[in-house]
Amino acid sequence: MNHILSLHPYAGETIGSIIDFSLTLKQYRRIMPFREALRGHTIALIFEKPSTRTRASMSVAAAELGATPIYYRRDELQLVRGEPVKDVARVLSRYHSLLAARVYSHDTLVEMAEYSSVPVVNLLSDKYHPLQALADYATIKEKKGRIKGIVIAFIGDGRDNVFNSLAIAGAKLGARVRVASPPGYEPTPSLLGEAYGHVEVYRDPCEALKGADVVYTDVFVSMGQEEEREKRLRAFLPRYQVNSRLLECVGKDDFIFMHCLPAHRGEEVTDDVLESRYSVVFDQAENRLHTAKAVLLFLLKNMLPRQKDSIIPAPREL
Repeated sequence: MNHILSLHPYAGETIGSIIDFSLTLKQYRRIMPFREALRGHTIALIFEKPSTRTRASMSVAAAELGATPIYYRRDELQLVRGEPVKDVARVLSRYHSLLAARVYSHDTLVEMAEYSSVPVVNLLSDKYHPLQALADYATIKEKKGRIKGIVIAFIGDGRDNVFNSLAIAGAKLGARVRVASPPGYEPTPSLLGEAYGHVEVYRDPCEALKGADVVYTDVFVSMGQEEEREKRLRAFLPRYQVNSRLLECVGKDDFIFMHCLPAHRGEEVTDDVLESRYSVVFDQAENRLHTAKAVLLFLLKNMLPRQKDSIIPAPREL
């Protein structure tokens, strides 16, 4: 059984096929391909953390494929009263076709996958955010026409779950991933190992940005890190804030700016950058929907096109 807890177990060819499939699904969304493909399936959406894009994209993706998404907050489950994760996984997987969970600890997902009888998908954990990375690379492919050889400069926390998945997928897809972080926030040795040594680590954000095709940042203080807020802001600001002046270091005019959202405007990025002509953040957010659909079809129907093939019927056939 396939789970998606991280992109590390998947070959670059599989990741690339999911991305290409998602862009094809986006192109044909108006005619609703596969609108009955998951009829009769129910998708459990388990959320320990609040969410906008993840909850909306997975719910709409399931509905547009004919499945029924059912949302569970942690405080609506017996987890809050101490029921073991393994028991919840064994019960819910007898009701649902797939369990998708947004959790504080990655260990929760690992245990869930061990005991579930259906696929488990990571909607975000403290270590990884694989569905965000799929949408990120779909956006890069859409805007730049390719992924291989693209230079991505991530400015911020090198231990961030978004960066971890971005780096792992980038290594498999042939992108050049750079990260600029203050002391104590550089990538861990284990992450660098998972990314096969393909991450270039910088202290100076200006150096990391030189010649970049993609500039990426994320919040400096994630959910669950509120007690560290003042310490983190002292470490990252002002040097690692992505602003117009820092972007001059890129040295060219055809780069794109990305952020997984929500953004803390005025902290990791300024408002003028987020609203600039370089910003593709809302296309990036939209692509969460299309990559979610591709993932559901891959896990539940084993549907992935072969390279250069399409499994989308021509419009006249629909």
